[in-house]
Amino acid sequence: MAQSKTLGCAEAVNDGIRCATIVKANGHEMIADEMEDVGGGNLGPSPMDYLCMSLASCKAITLRMYAQRKHWEIDTIHVKVDFIYNGDAIIGTNTFHCQITVTGKIDEAQQKRLQEIAKICPVSRVLLKQNEVVTNVSGI
Repeated sequence: MAQSKTLGCAEAVNDGIRCATIVKANGHEMIADEMEDVGGGNLGPSPMDYLCMSLASCKAITLRMYAQRKHWEIDTIHVKVDFIYNGDAIIGTNTFHCQITVTGKIDEAQQKRLQEIAKICPVSRVLLKQNEVVTNVSGI
């Protein structure tokens, strides 16, 4: 049986400036916010934007690593992810629509293989699994 391990860690601090929240991960600091029409100040990407960025970047990195290992001549890998929310319906699923464009010297067989590899990037595999969110709130 596979051993559990931590693969990512993040922190978020909101100091009362509406929705604007400082997020930190692995020594990097960014800001998350919501759009103005939902009460935010649009000072940074929304949490859902970050989720889409995570999936898009994972696919791009996974494909680049694979292409380099195969010594394929790929110039650019462009990944666009749209999140389609199914609302609060009990039946149905949310959908991440991923469009990948690759430029360089690749043939049809290589393109097909890249599509297979993109489907199994680590973030895709996490999103496709049943997940559990454990939340604890404490006061000081």
